[in-house]
Amino acid sequence: MAIPESGVLVFDGECGFCTRALGWIRLLDGEARLTTVPLQGAGVPERIGTTAARCRETVHLEVDGTLHTGADAVNLALAVALRRSFPQRLYAHTAALQERVYDWVSRNRGRLPGTTPWCTRHPASCAG
Repeated sequence: MAIPESGVLVFDGECGFCTRALGWIRLLDGEARLTTVPLQGAGVPERIGTTAARCRETVHLEVDGTLHTGADAVNLALAVALRRSFPQRLYAHTAALQERVYDWVSRNRGRLPGTTPWCTRHPASCAG
């Protein structure tokens, strides 16, 4: 599997759990191959070809003009960050299970441990 060189990861900047998960991905992305932006930024959803409502439902990763969402987006973001294909290979074999888990996490993210949301810490980046 080819590993993309870069991508744009759009996350919910008002979600503490999402901000914490983003921190882990950014830590793994030592070469800053991923551009990470909160959906609340000016025109962010439109730039990747979707809506703010859709971005509130699930994480989005735009790679080479193609949108990936949910567990697929997370695995591909990890592959880009790590420069390794194993997240994509794992997803190929466990997609149904991973998507069910992702959907549960997404529905319950307000109850899961997080940190200070991105938009609280960086309000200028969320002034959309």
